[in-house]
Amino acid sequence: MDEDGIATVWFHRPGRGNSWTNRMHAEYRWIMETLDRDPAVRVVVVTGTGNQFCVGADAKALSFYTTSEDDYSESVAVGREASPGSGVNPEFETDLIWHWGLRVPVIAAINGACAGIAAALVSFCDLRFAAEGAKYTISTPRLGLPAEYGLSWVLPRIVGTTHAADILFTGRVILPEELLAMGYLNGVYPAGDEFLENVYTTARMIARQVSPASVTSAKRQMYADLLHHHPGRSIDDSKGLIGGFMKSPDFQEGVKALQEKRSPRFPDPQLPPRTEADNRDPSLA
Repeated sequence: MDEDGIATVWFHRPGRGNSWTNRMHAEYRWIMETLDRDPAVRVVVVTGTGNQFCVGADAKALSFYTTSEDDYSESVAVGREASPGSGVNPEFETDLIWHWGLRVPVIAAINGACAGIAAALVSFCDLRFAAEGAKYTISTPRLGLPAEYGLSWVLPRIVGTTHAADILFTGRVILPEELLAMGYLNGVYPAGDEFLENVYTTARMIARQVSPASVTSAKRQMYADLLHHHPGRSIDDSKGLIGGFMKSPDFQEGVKALQEKRSPRFPDPQLPPRTEADNRDPSLA
Protein backbone atom coordinates (compact mmCIF):
# COMPACT_ATOMS: atom_id res chain seq x y z
CA MET A 1 0.00 0.00 0.00
CA ASP A 2 1.30 3.46 -0.85
CA GLU A 3 1.11 6.68 1.17
CA ASP A 4 -2.24 7.60 -0.39
CA GLY A 5 -3.89 4.41 0.81
CA ILE A 6 -3.89 2.68 -2.59
CA ALA A 7 -3.33 -1.07 -2.27
CA THR A 8 -2.43 -3.20 -5.29
CA VAL A 9 -3.34 -6.89 -5.52
CA TRP A 10 -1.37 -8.91 -8.08
CA PHE A 11 -2.39 -12.20 -9.70
CA HIS A 12 0.91 -14.05 -9.91
CA ARG A 13 1.41 -17.46 -11.48
CA PRO A 14 4.45 -17.06 -13.76
CA GLY A 15 4.44 -19.36 -16.76
CA ARG A 16 0.76 -20.20 -16.21
CA GLY A 17 -0.76 -16.95 -17.45
CA ASN A 18 -1.77 -16.13 -13.85
CA SER A 19 -4.45 -18.79 -14.35
CA TRP A 20 -7.06 -19.27 -11.66
CA THR A 21 -7.02 -22.06 -9.07
CA ASN A 22 -9.02 -22.86 -5.94
CA ARG A 23 -6.03 -21.75 -3.86
CA MET A 24 -5.96 -18.37 -5.64
CA HIS A 25 -9.69 -18.13 -5.02
CA ALA A 26 -9.21 -18.57 -1.26
CA GLU A 27 -6.17 -16.30 -1.07
CA TYR A 28 -7.84 -13.54 -3.07
CA ARG A 29 -10.88 -13.52 -0.79
CA TRP A 30 -8.65 -13.40 2.31
CA ILE A 31 -6.49 -10.59 0.93
CA MET A 32 -9.50 -8.50 -0.06
CA GLU A 33 -11.18 -8.96 3.31
CA THR A 34 -7.95 -8.00 5.06
CA LEU A 35 -7.53 -4.85 2.96
CA ASP A 36 -11.17 -3.87 3.39
CA ARG A 37 -10.76 -4.02 7.17
CA ASP A 38 -7.70 -1.76 7.15
CA PRO A 39 -8.95 1.84 7.61
CA ALA A 40 -5.80 3.19 5.93
CA VAL A 41 -6.78 1.51 2.63
CA ARG A 42 -8.92 3.76 0.46
CA VAL A 43 -8.73 2.12 -2.97
CA VAL A 44 -7.74 -1.35 -4.21
CA VAL A 45 -6.27 -1.92 -7.68
CA VAL A 46 -6.35 -5.50 -9.01
CA THR A 47 -3.94 -6.46 -11.81
CA GLY A 48 -1.68 -9.24 -13.09
CA THR A 49 2.07 -9.69 -13.13
CA GLY A 50 3.94 -9.94 -16.41
CA ASN A 51 1.99 -9.27 -19.59
CA GLN A 52 -1.22 -11.06 -18.62
CA PHE A 53 -4.06 -10.29 -16.25
CA CYS A 54 -5.50 -13.79 -15.77
CA VAL A 55 -6.22 -16.28 -18.55
CA GLY A 56 -9.05 -17.95 -16.63
CA ALA A 57 -9.21 -21.33 -14.96
CA ASP A 58 -6.03 -23.40 -14.98
CA ALA A 59 -6.08 -25.83 -17.92
CA LYS A 60 -5.19 -28.76 -15.65
CA ALA A 61 -8.22 -28.01 -13.49
CA LEU A 62 -10.49 -27.92 -16.54
CA SER A 63 -9.06 -31.22 -17.74
CA PHE A 64 -9.77 -32.78 -14.34
CA TYR A 65 -13.51 -32.23 -14.76
CA THR A 66 -13.60 -34.11 -18.08
CA THR A 67 -13.07 -37.40 -16.23
CA SER A 68 -13.98 -36.65 -12.61
CA GLU A 69 -17.30 -37.60 -11.03
CA ASP A 70 -16.99 -34.71 -8.56
CA ASP A 71 -19.80 -32.18 -8.48
CA TYR A 72 -18.47 -28.83 -9.69
CA SER A 73 -20.56 -26.69 -7.31
CA GLU A 74 -19.38 -28.67 -4.31
CA SER A 75 -15.75 -28.64 -5.43
CA VAL A 76 -15.64 -24.83 -5.49
CA ALA A 77 -17.77 -24.28 -2.37
CA VAL A 78 -16.62 -21.46 -0.11
CA GLY A 79 -16.32 -23.58 3.04
CA ARG A 80 -14.07 -21.96 5.66
CA GLU A 81 -12.75 -19.22 3.41
CA ALA A 82 -12.80 -15.53 4.29
CA SER A 83 -16.04 -13.63 3.76
CA PRO A 84 -15.22 -10.24 2.25
CA GLY A 85 -18.10 -7.80 1.82
CA SER A 86 -20.39 -9.79 4.10
CA GLY A 87 -23.19 -8.34 6.22
CA VAL A 88 -24.16 -5.63 3.73
CA ASN A 89 -26.82 -7.19 1.49
CA PRO A 90 -27.96 -10.84 1.26
CA GLU A 91 -27.55 -10.72 -2.52
CA PHE A 92 -23.85 -9.94 -2.12
CA GLU A 93 -23.19 -13.07 -0.03
CA THR A 94 -21.82 -15.15 -2.90
CA ASP A 95 -18.82 -15.54 -5.19
CA LEU A 96 -17.57 -12.39 -6.90
CA ILE A 97 -20.65 -10.31 -6.03
CA TRP A 98 -19.04 -9.85 -2.62
CA HIS A 99 -16.96 -7.12 -4.33
CA TRP A 100 -20.09 -4.96 -4.11
CA GLY A 101 -20.23 -5.26 -0.34
CA LEU A 102 -16.68 -4.07 0.19
CA ARG A 103 -16.09 -0.71 1.82
CA VAL A 104 -13.37 0.24 -0.65
CA PRO A 105 -13.78 0.80 -4.40
CA VAL A 106 -12.02 -1.84 -6.50
CA ILE A 107 -10.37 -0.93 -9.80
CA ALA A 108 -9.53 -3.66 -12.33
CA ALA A 109 -6.33 -2.81 -14.21
CA ILE A 110 -6.48 -5.28 -17.11
CA ASN A 111 -2.87 -5.31 -18.26
CA GLY A 112 -3.16 -8.28 -20.61
CA ALA A 113 -5.18 -11.39 -21.45
CA CYS A 114 -8.39 -11.59 -19.40
CA ALA A 115 -10.50 -14.70 -19.91
CA GLY A 116 -13.03 -16.98 -18.28
CA ILE A 117 -13.54 -16.41 -14.57
CA ALA A 118 -11.27 -13.36 -14.76
CA ALA A 119 -13.69 -11.79 -17.25
CA ALA A 120 -16.42 -12.35 -14.66
CA LEU A 121 -14.32 -11.06 -11.78
CA VAL A 122 -13.54 -7.73 -13.42
CA SER A 123 -17.24 -7.36 -14.27
CA PHE A 124 -17.95 -7.16 -10.54
CA CYS A 125 -15.19 -4.61 -9.91
CA ASP A 126 -16.26 -0.98 -9.65
CA LEU A 127 -14.04 0.55 -12.34
CA ARG A 128 -12.26 -1.13 -15.25
CA PHE A 129 -9.27 0.05 -17.28
CA ALA A 130 -7.37 -1.93 -19.91
CA ALA A 131 -4.04 -1.70 -21.67
CA GLU A 132 -4.00 -1.42 -25.44
CA GLY A 133 -3.80 -4.87 -26.99
CA ALA A 134 -5.23 -6.70 -23.96
CA LYS A 135 -7.54 -9.52 -25.08
CA TYR A 136 -10.87 -10.18 -23.35
CA THR A 137 -13.00 -13.29 -23.80
CA ILE A 138 -15.48 -15.23 -21.69
CA SER A 139 -14.33 -18.57 -23.22
CA THR A 140 -17.35 -20.65 -22.16
CA PRO A 141 -19.13 -21.02 -25.56
CA ARG A 142 -15.98 -22.61 -26.99
CA LEU A 143 -15.71 -24.95 -24.01
CA GLY A 144 -19.29 -26.19 -24.22
CA LEU A 145 -20.29 -24.40 -21.01
CA PRO A 146 -23.07 -21.95 -20.07
CA ALA A 147 -22.50 -18.35 -19.03
CA GLU A 148 -20.59 -18.48 -15.74
CA TYR A 149 -20.44 -16.60 -12.48
CA GLY A 150 -23.33 -14.23 -13.04
CA LEU A 151 -22.18 -12.85 -16.39
CA SER A 152 -25.68 -13.39 -17.79
CA TRP A 153 -26.95 -10.98 -15.11
CA VAL A 154 -24.18 -8.40 -14.90
CA LEU A 155 -23.16 -7.95 -18.56
CA PRO A 156 -26.59 -6.74 -19.79
CA ARG A 157 -26.55 -4.19 -16.98
CA ILE A 158 -23.13 -2.89 -18.00
CA VAL A 159 -23.27 -2.97 -21.80
CA GLY A 160 -26.95 -3.70 -22.61
CA THR A 161 -28.52 -6.87 -24.00
CA THR A 162 -27.29 -6.35 -27.57
CA HIS A 163 -23.61 -6.30 -26.67
CA ALA A 164 -24.07 -8.85 -23.88
CA ALA A 165 -25.58 -11.33 -26.34
CA ASP A 166 -22.60 -10.82 -28.66
CA ILE A 167 -20.13 -11.47 -25.83
CA LEU A 168 -22.01 -14.42 -24.31
CA PHE A 169 -22.99 -16.21 -27.52
CA THR A 170 -19.77 -15.90 -29.54
CA GLY A 171 -17.02 -16.07 -26.93
CA ARG A 172 -14.92 -14.10 -29.39
CA VAL A 173 -11.79 -12.20 -28.41
CA ILE A 174 -12.61 -8.51 -27.90
CA LEU A 175 -10.01 -5.75 -27.80
CA PRO A 176 -10.11 -2.84 -25.35
CA GLU A 177 -11.14 -0.20 -27.87
CA GLU A 178 -14.33 -2.12 -28.65
CA LEU A 179 -15.02 -2.76 -24.95
CA LEU A 180 -14.62 0.97 -24.32
CA ALA A 181 -17.13 1.76 -27.06
CA MET A 182 -19.56 -0.75 -25.48
CA GLY A 183 -19.29 1.07 -22.16
CA TYR A 184 -17.58 -1.85 -20.42
CA LEU A 185 -14.34 0.00 -19.72
CA ASN A 186 -13.70 3.35 -18.09
CA GLY A 187 -10.56 3.91 -20.13
CA VAL A 188 -7.85 2.42 -22.33
CA TYR A 189 -4.18 3.32 -21.90
CA PRO A 190 -0.96 2.39 -23.70
CA ALA A 191 0.55 -0.89 -22.55
CA GLY A 192 3.84 -0.96 -20.70
CA ASP A 193 5.29 0.58 -17.59
CA GLU A 194 3.00 3.63 -17.70
CA PHE A 195 -0.25 1.66 -17.82
CA LEU A 196 -0.57 1.24 -14.07
CA GLU A 197 0.51 4.83 -13.46
CA ASN A 198 -2.43 5.98 -15.59
CA VAL A 199 -4.78 3.78 -13.58
CA TYR A 200 -3.32 5.14 -10.34
CA THR A 201 -4.27 8.66 -11.48
CA THR A 202 -7.93 7.76 -10.98
CA ALA A 203 -7.16 5.82 -7.80
CA ARG A 204 -5.33 8.84 -6.33
CA MET A 205 -8.24 11.14 -7.11
CA ILE A 206 -10.52 8.88 -5.08
CA ALA A 207 -7.96 8.37 -2.32
CA ARG A 208 -7.02 12.03 -1.90
CA GLN A 209 -10.04 14.15 -2.76
CA VAL A 210 -13.20 12.41 -1.57
CA SER A 211 -14.67 11.16 1.68
CA PRO A 212 -14.12 7.40 2.13
CA ALA A 213 -17.50 7.13 3.85
CA SER A 214 -19.22 8.87 0.92
CA VAL A 215 -17.61 6.51 -1.59
CA THR A 216 -18.64 3.46 0.43
CA SER A 217 -22.20 4.70 0.70
CA ALA A 218 -22.50 5.61 -2.99
CA LYS A 219 -21.07 2.21 -3.97
CA ARG A 220 -23.53 0.27 -1.85
CA GLN A 221 -26.44 2.52 -2.85
CA MET A 222 -25.68 1.98 -6.53
CA TYR A 223 -25.53 -1.81 -6.36
CA ALA A 224 -28.50 -2.13 -4.03
CA ASP A 225 -30.57 0.05 -6.37
CA LEU A 226 -29.70 -2.24 -9.26
CA LEU A 227 -31.72 -4.92 -7.51
CA HIS A 228 -35.06 -3.09 -7.49
CA HIS A 229 -37.24 -1.00 -9.79
CA HIS A 230 -38.37 1.71 -7.40
CA PRO A 231 -36.68 5.07 -8.11
CA GLY A 232 -38.80 6.74 -5.45
CA ARG A 233 -37.35 4.40 -2.85
CA SER A 234 -33.86 5.39 -3.97
CA ILE A 235 -34.65 9.07 -3.47
CA ASP A 236 -36.27 8.55 -0.08
CA ASP A 237 -33.40 6.33 1.10
CA SER A 238 -30.85 8.90 -0.02
CA LYS A 239 -32.61 11.63 1.96
CA GLY A 240 -32.34 9.54 5.10
CA LEU A 241 -28.66 8.89 4.44
CA ILE A 242 -27.98 12.57 3.76
CA GLY A 243 -29.49 13.51 7.11
CA GLY A 244 -27.12 11.17 8.90
CA PHE A 245 -24.06 12.19 6.89
CA MET A 246 -24.70 15.88 7.59
CA LYS A 247 -23.93 15.17 11.24
CA SER A 248 -20.57 13.63 10.42
CA PRO A 249 -17.08 15.19 10.64
CA ASP A 250 -16.58 14.51 6.92
CA PHE A 251 -19.45 16.83 6.01
CA GLN A 252 -18.09 19.54 8.29
CA GLU A 253 -14.66 19.21 6.67
CA GLY A 254 -16.14 19.16 3.15
CA VAL A 255 -18.05 22.41 3.71
CA LYS A 256 -15.06 24.06 5.40
CA ALA A 257 -12.77 23.09 2.51
CA LEU A 258 -15.29 24.46 0.01
CA GLN A 259 -15.47 27.78 1.87
CA GLU A 260 -11.69 27.99 2.17
CA LYS A 261 -11.22 26.98 -1.48
CA ARG A 262 -8.87 24.09 -0.70
CA SER A 263 -8.86 20.33 -1.03
CA PRO A 264 -10.64 18.54 1.83
CA ARG A 265 -8.66 16.45 4.29
CA PHE A 266 -10.86 13.53 5.24
CA PRO A 267 -9.69 11.20 8.04
CA ASP A 268 -9.51 7.43 7.71
CA PRO A 269 -12.85 5.76 8.41
CA GLN A 270 -13.65 4.29 11.82
CA LEU A 271 -14.11 0.55 11.37
CA PRO A 272 -15.49 -2.00 13.85
CA PRO A 273 -12.84 -4.00 15.73
CA ARG A 274 -11.64 -7.26 14.27
CA THR A 275 -12.79 -10.55 15.74
CA GLU A 276 -10.92 -13.82 16.04
CA ALA A 277 -12.82 -15.12 13.01
CA ASP A 278 -11.39 -12.29 10.93
CA ASN A 279 -7.89 -13.74 11.31
CA ARG A 280 -8.65 -16.89 9.31
CA ASP A 281 -5.72 -18.28 7.33
CA PRO A 282 -6.72 -19.00 3.71
CA SER A 283 -4.65 -22.17 3.78
CA LEU A 284 -7.21 -23.62 6.22
CA ALA A 285 -9.99 -23.49 3.64
